[in-house]
Parts: sequence; C-alpha cells; structure tokens
Amino acid sequence: MRKNIILLIARHFWTSIFKSKILYTLFGVIIILLFYAAYSGVSYHDQNHFRTEHQEMARQSWEANPDKHPHRMAHFGTFAFRIKYPLSIFDFGIESYTGNAIFLEAHKQNMVNFSDAGFSTGLLRFGELSMGMVLQLILPLIIFFIGYSAIVSDRENGTLKILITQGARWKEILFGRSLGLFAIAFFFVLPFFIITVILLLLEGATTADVWIRLSILTLLYVAFSFVLSFITITVSTNSRSSKSALIKLLGLWLVLVVLLPRTSQALGTYFHPAPTKLEFKALIEEQVLAHGDSHDPNDPYFNHLKDSVLKAHNVASVTALPFNYGGFVMAEGERISAEIYKEQHNQLLQNYRQQNELTRWLALINPYLALKNLSMALCGTDFESYVQFQNQAEDYRYKLAQKMNRLQMDYIAADVSSSEGKKNVVDRNEWKSFADFEHDFMSVGGTLESEAVALISLLLWLALSYFAIIYTSQKAKAI
Repeated sequence: MRKNIILLIARHFWTSIFKSKILYTLFGVIIILLFYAAYSGVSYHDQNHFRTEHQEMARQSWEANPDKHPHRMAHFGTFAFRIKYPLSIFDFGIESYTGNAIFLEAHKQNMVNFSDAGFSTGLLRFGELSMGMVLQLILPLIIFFIGYSAIVSDRENGTLKILITQGARWKEILFGRSLGLFAIAFFFVLPFFIITVILLLLEGATTADVWIRLSILTLLYVAFSFVLSFITITVSTNSRSSKSALIKLLGLWLVLVVLLPRTSQALGTYFHPAPTKLEFKALIEEQVLAHGDSHDPNDPYFNHLKDSVLKAHNVASVTALPFNYGGFVMAEGERISAEIYKEQHNQLLQNYRQQNELTRWLALINPYLALKNLSMALCGTDFESYVQFQNQAEDYRYKLAQKMNRLQMDYIAADVSSSEGKKNVVDRNEWKSFADFEHDFMSVGGTLESEAVALISLLLWLALSYFAIIYTSQKAKAI
C-alpha cells in the first residue's frame, strides 16, 4: 500500500465531511453534552469534600472521648467514608448504587449505606450523563452516521470506478476512508480529554497514578474509535445501498449497546440470585450464635474456653489470671464473628461475580462492553474498586475492635467484669494513637489485571477489524 495515496484519500474524506453543515450540528450537540456531563462530573466529584469533612468529624469525635473503658470505645465506633478517585469525574460507573459510608463497631459488620440512588428519584435508573457515557453511547452513533455512506455512496454515484481506474487500490481506498473517519472521530473525542485534564488540574490531582490511568484511558478510547471506524467502512463496503448500510449499523448499535448488556445482566441475576441484605445479616447472626455467644456467660463454647484458659494458667478463677478475662473473651468472640462474616461475605461476592461473569465474557464479542468495563475500572468506579473499599473498612474495623480488646486485657484489672464507673478506664491518648481510616485505591496493574478479559477483547477487536478491512478489500466490487 502507498502511504501517500492513503493519506490523500483520508484528507479528501475529511475535507468533504467538513463541508457538510450536519457535521457542525453534530459537533455542537456533542459539545453541549460535554459541558453538561463535565458539570455533572464536577458536581458529582464535589461530594469528596463532603466525605472528607465527615471523615475528619468522625475522627475528631473519636479522639474527643474522655478516659473510659475500652469496651465502651469499641462500641462507640467510628465511620469510614469512601473517597472518590479523581478520574471518577470522567466515568461515574456504579458508584451511585454502591453506597459511600459505613459505621465501624465491635462485634458487628454493618453494610455500606447512603448510596446516591437511595436519595434520588427513579430517573437515576436511566443512567447519569458522564463524559464516559457520552463517548460510549453517542460516539458510535456519530461515527456510524458520518461513515455509513463512505463507500457505498461512491459505488452508487460511480466515483469508485473513477478512483480505481486512476490507479487507486481497494486497500488504499478502504484504509484511507477508515483513517479519515477515525480523524473525524478523534475530533469529537479530543475535547472530552482536554476538559478532563483541565478538571483534574483544578482538583489538584497531581499523582503519577492519575495521569498514567488517564493516558491508558485515552489510548483505549482511541482504539475504540479505530474499531468503530473499521467496522463502519467494512459495513459500508459490503452494503448494496446507503440505506441498507445505515440500517445495519443502527441495528449493530442496538445489539451491542442495548440488547447484549441488558440481557447478560438479566441472565446473570436469574441464574445466580443473591440474598437480600436482611437475609445475609440473618445468616451471619445465626452462624455466630450457633458457634458461640461471647456475651452469654453460660454459653457452652465459651465455658469450655474458660476452663481451658484456667487450666493453662493453673488458676482457679478468672480473677487470678494475669490479664482481664473479659477482654480475652471479647477478642475471641470478635475473631469468630469476623471469620464467619469473611467467609459469608466472600461467598456473596463470588455470587455477584458469577452474575457479572456473563457480561465480562461477552466483552469478547462486544467492544462496547470491553471499553465500558475498562473505563469504569481505570476511573475507580467499578465493582472491584467497591469491594476493595469494603475489605479495607472491615480490616480496619477488626483491628480497631481487637485493639480495644487488647487494651482491656492489659490495663483493666483482672477482677473487673463490668465497664461501669470511672475507675475502670484507659487513658484517652490510646484513642489518638490508633490511626484513622484511609481508603487506598487499587494499583494500575491490579486494575488492568482485574479487567484482563476486556483488555484482550479490545485488542482482539482492533486486530479483527483491521483484518476485516483487508479481507473486504479482496472481495470488494466497484459496481
């Protein structure tokens, strides 16, 4: 193939499209959507300030506690707020449905609450307009609309025969038109990432991780634009009329963007139903009580534990132990309940992953799903990012509860069995010494690894659409 011919054809296609007033109308619409989505992103991301303030208030409330019994502090608890990743300003993902705050206390694993969906109307179910959503949903339609007649209209008006008789080859024509169509698509994509960069700078997002993710995200949307351009030119070449090409492309959009995602989600939920919150909590409580109740002095398991501890220390009663037995019992009860919760929670997460499995693997035949999954993951708004927050919050809760239990064992007299009164207390500086909760985000490597199927899918689609152009060039006809 001759590069100069390909570039000449691409330039000619670019020029001819820009002569059309429809292009400027489309660009005007996309810019309006861009600014609205950017405004929504800023408003959406501004909740970070609200969450940070409340995390600080929760910390101040924790540290403001006076000297008191550690077990009371364990039940006083604190909050963990999920901080939005800076790139969530670009793609909201599933964050509006997952909740953003959780109360952390001893002996009890609470659910993440206060989701945006819980405080909104049913209109939220139609989706929020983020910059990522505009590109994922509207960009394919724009590319299809601009390029559906790129080849077939030239066949209809006889221009193809002239090009071929003048020495242009089919490969050069198809790749030239594909490159021209991609250039126009990039013309629509570029403003979104320029606005994203500006908003990130205004937000003070200066970490290398953010810019690495944004760079990868940009390359993914560029690759997606290439795939759409190749597909559009392939369909246009293999269609007998412009009307037929447009109908095929619109049908393809409906299948890829609407039917396959909705169907896969419905099938996943049908084949792998998940328990409700109440059922999940009831199951955990039932298993904890079946194992042993640390608050019941006559519980068989903890009676046996007491006998073992007394025998190991060669004493007749718990008041003769070198530590506070109440703290020891609470620590053991916390360990048991945490292990049961972790096991059941992992099973629940596996259930949700099975629901998502069909959608994940459908990404191999659907480039839209591949891009959507990768976009959410890189913006920190996907399911795995939410799970990571849950796990970090539970780990912090467990360490906090066991820290309080250890303080009770070490600093409360062995003969004290109650948390009442002002004598059986620990110095308040112990509360300050326990670090505040910090939400850490998943690494770039971990993010790409979790969406390996989607990444492979997009690369495969890029290769397949490229070879589809080559194959089509060998079978194409000018009349």
